[in-house]
Amino acid sequence: MAKTIKEERLRWVLPIINKEIKLVDAAKVCPYGKRSLERWVSVYKKEGEAGLEPRSTEPKMYRIETPIWLKERVINIRKRTKKCALKIHWQLEKEGIIINARTIGKILKKENLVRKYRVRRVKYKYVRAKRKPGELIEIDVKYVPGPILKRQYYQYTSIDTASRWRYMTVYDEQTNHRSILFLKEVMKLFPYRILAIKTDNHSTFTNYYTGTNKRSNMTVKTIHALDKFCAKRGIVHYLIDPGKPAQNGTVERSHREDEEKFYQENTFKDLPDLQRKLRKWNMYYNNLEHCGLNGKTPNEYLEEFKLTNPPYVCT
Repeated sequence: MAKTIKEERLRWVLPIINKEIKLVDAAKVCPYGKRSLERWVSVYKKEGEAGLEPRSTEPKMYRIETPIWLKERVINIRKRTKKCALKIHWQLEKEGIIINARTIGKILKKENLVRKYRVRRVKYKYVRAKRKPGELIEIDVKYVPGPILKRQYYQYTSIDTASRWRYMTVYDEQTNHRSILFLKEVMKLFPYRILAIKTDNHSTFTNYYTGTNKRSNMTVKTIHALDKFCAKRGIVHYLIDPGKPAQNGTVERSHREDEEKFYQENTFKDLPDLQRKLRKWNMYYNNLEHCGLNGKTPNEYLEEFKLTNPPYVCT
């Protein structure tokens, strides 16, 4: 077996050069194709074995070289914010600097600022239903990593699946009362009427699977306080399937952003310090370009939507 690319190419080229087999017949069984064989044979005749050494495909000269200051600007944004190439392109475009997203990607790759281990995934084509702001709000709870002053805190998160607008707050307990209080805050701050919410099956959101309410036919004895609150205000409460957090994917993805770009980058003295920094982070997130919104920020999306659909606060 060949150990190098050069040896592998020689294995296919030498029988053709020595006229042991015709190139057309070799191409029928060669996994690299007829055009590759023709090119290798031609190079071998001109340069010998040295011509079969693999060469870099990177252009030796560029028609328009990216200025050094612009490369440093791209690298600085990446290190500071960890934005992808497309988001960096959108940010620079707003500043009046035009640079292609692929060019930014090449700069990041050359500086080893991209993921080193990528898993090739099967790409599915989804037909995404276009929603209006307020049609579906995903709500979830995240444990604040590590205790603060020996106390555990909980981050309640809500995100609008249409505009990606998000609101977060921190409580010192995870209870039914806090879930209702949090939903009330979201309803006051969000400029459109909330028609539906989606949560997981934790006991702070539903009685469907937990406690003494569980029966063989899955009928709930008592209605959860959050369900009563939603029913009074005409809000539909959806539940994800047990063990399927991907069905709450929008809020789960935002939690990953919180972990990587907020909690791993900050330390907190006490609860007020955590709440203050979380408010700043939430404002930054709502003014961040999103790939799912084609480069718009959640606030920009709501502002554009408001031109044709006047918002009103749900009480």
